[in-house]
Amino acid sequence: MKAIRRFTVRPVLPEPLRPLSDLARNLRWSWHAETRDLFQSVDPERWAASGGDPVRLLGSVPPARLADLATDRRFLRRLAAVAGDLNDYLTGERWYQAQPDELPAAIAYFSPEFGITAALPQYSGGLGILAGDHLKAASDLGVPLIGVGLLYRHGYFRQTLSRDGWQQEHYPVLDPHELPVVLLEEPDGTPAQVALALPGGRRLHARIWLAQVGRVPLLMLDSDVEENDLGERGVTDRLYGGGSEHRLLQEMLLGIGGVRAVRTYCRLTGHPAPEVFHTNEGHAGFLGLERIAELCAEGLDFDSALEAVRAGTVFTTHTPVPAGIDRFDRELVARHFGPDAELPRIDVERVLKLGMETYPGGEPNLFNMAVMGLRLAQRANGVSLLHGNVSREMFSGLWPGFDADEVPITSVTNGVHAPTWVAPEVFRLGARQIGVHRAEDALTVGGSDRWDAVADIPDQEIWELRRGLREQLVTEVRERLRASWRQRGAGTAELGWIDGVLDPDVLTIGFARRVPSYKRLTLMLRDRDRLMDLLLHPERPVQIVVAGKAHPADDGGKRLVQELVRFADDPRVRHRIVFLPDYGMGMAQKLYPGCDIWLNNPLRPLEACGTSGMKAALNGCLNLSVLDGWWDEWFQPDFGWAIPTADGVGTDPDHRDDIEAAALYDLLEQRVTPSFYERGGQSGLPDRWIEMVRQTLSLLGPKVLAGRMVREYVERLYLPAALAHRSMGPDAARELAEWKGRVRAAWPGVTVDHVETSAAAGAGGARYDAGVAGAGGARGARA
Repeated sequence: MKAIRRFTVRPVLPEPLRPLSDLARNLRWSWHAETRDLFQSVDPERWAASGGDPVRLLGSVPPARLADLATDRRFLRRLAAVAGDLNDYLTGERWYQAQPDELPAAIAYFSPEFGITAALPQYSGGLGILAGDHLKAASDLGVPLIGVGLLYRHGYFRQTLSRDGWQQEHYPVLDPHELPVVLLEEPDGTPAQVALALPGGRRLHARIWLAQVGRVPLLMLDSDVEENDLGERGVTDRLYGGGSEHRLLQEMLLGIGGVRAVRTYCRLTGHPAPEVFHTNEGHAGFLGLERIAELCAEGLDFDSALEAVRAGTVFTTHTPVPAGIDRFDRELVARHFGPDAELPRIDVERVLKLGMETYPGGEPNLFNMAVMGLRLAQRANGVSLLHGNVSREMFSGLWPGFDADEVPITSVTNGVHAPTWVAPEVFRLGARQIGVHRAEDALTVGGSDRWDAVADIPDQEIWELRRGLREQLVTEVRERLRASWRQRGAGTAELGWIDGVLDPDVLTIGFARRVPSYKRLTLMLRDRDRLMDLLLHPERPVQIVVAGKAHPADDGGKRLVQELVRFADDPRVRHRIVFLPDYGMGMAQKLYPGCDIWLNNPLRPLEACGTSGMKAALNGCLNLSVLDGWWDEWFQPDFGWAIPTADGVGTDPDHRDDIEAAALYDLLEQRVTPSFYERGGQSGLPDRWIEMVRQTLSLLGPKVLAGRMVREYVERLYLPAALAHRSMGPDAARELAEWKGRVRAAWPGVTVDHVETSAAAGAGGARYDAGVAGAGGARGARA
């Protein structure tokens, strides 16, 4: 029977417990241990059953238990302390408030996905987790960010395995009323909405849900509203789902609708209007068009509005390969803009010109979202030093005549939000050394080059910490593996062997990420006999935990998953290597701390950054990685290993995989496992290994923080963008647009008549005198 309408019933909290609702609705609980501990104490069993989700917990606690807590003075004291701490966090001055006054009043940050917590499943992988960490770090620093995204009613898919190891996708239905979000409402109590015009006189309506991420509001647009027809209701159905038109509508809603949502939020709350708009990847690029349309409605012409919009826009690319960028057919885009659709006052040809690949090597009939993002932003960046180089090369066609190293794309290396990813046990060890408040500041604000206090932690404590975290992972893996085999159809009687899977005293390697081909999930299987020898070595065995999702449309990726699963199903090695389905934030928070080695073996240089290794490093896990992304930038032999690569132009791909897999086996056999298992003299501990853990924490820890990353964005990109935005008023925008127009018109008439060189005085080299002729006559130029 089809449900006519769905209702969510929740108990009313007694008055003394009302602060619990505020705590549950602010997602700071997802990275604040004291808040989570408070919710756990409400009902430990239901807390576990809820997956650590306070909203679900409060919806399931019996009224009798709530009545008891309402008179429990000890609990109420704890509640008051945690609620007071949240209030101080939300209202007190933080890093940003201590900076110079010229910083932007607000920044709007747009992303197609946000990974804040497993309780709000609106992410697929690294891009979303990075966006979530950016918001959390901005909150910790007091940066006045407004996040903008979509609310997907099915989120990303849940992954299970068939009996033969083939990935299967399931799309749960998410009820926003059961999520930690609230509707943004007008003063009269009606839901606030935005609308887009569609071809044929139709309209796409969307409500605005608000997730409060500490101090940062996250606006999420939802098209599943009664005002829409069935097709439009499904626009925000799935993350990265549907065909080209479906994706185009999602990205129009994110960009154009997102700007309108920001304007609505600021109108309703009094929040300062953003001076800077940050586009996290090309999906939200249409936001620039909406802002141009706003200025055109105020009397500016298109070219002047473009200059004004560019001044305050930042664009971040995460894509190292053209195939990873959204591109749409020219005619599809044209149909959705102009007089009969959205932005009717803007000439469709001007819209198309912003995104067309009108450069050597481009496809002139395709509209490229990253190209539009770059053309609409005065400031652009990659997400590691190496990725900045790759991006300058990849997009050099947009700046003809420039050498690749002169292309104006800089880099800000990604970071990760330490309070989210550091295990409580690791934090407590640090807090014992320097105190809780200093430890919290070190993980959030950062600013120091090294964490010297790590040097004072005794070897025995570090080794016991690592062993305890490994033991927790073993327990977690067995539970997840048992659940996976039941989903694959196995009976309880078949699963006794799982009690012997993994060993808390064996060197543990983690490999978990999305499964596109370039990340090479199965490189470890290149020589299976050699891998088996590593897994089953009598004195120095290794064990491997693998997880990852292939895109639903990527059968090649699914075959890689199946190949790995079938190897892990082999009774000879299944106690030493496991594949865990449904990789997500909940699993990751156990996986990173519990591993000794984090393995990363992409095809260099196709990893833009690769932040999973950063999260592992913050927990004292050592990296074993190809020199790609962030590892290329910060690798030192003191705290990890670099897998040699064979990335010469003429190397056959199969031969390259053979070479690099052999290098991986060599490292594991000759350097990694001996370091882990060799024991020192009197201590009986692996001294060299512990020292590498210590170096990882003290030297890498401060570098990989999202706090460091966001401070770089503020100082290097947001502040200059805000200053440019303020200087680019209507008159200045017109003047700049007119000057560019004159230069472009006259440029074909500019010629170099002659060049004379002469020896320069002193050691400075040569002097060049050139006669340059243009529309205004000949002039001499000197360099």
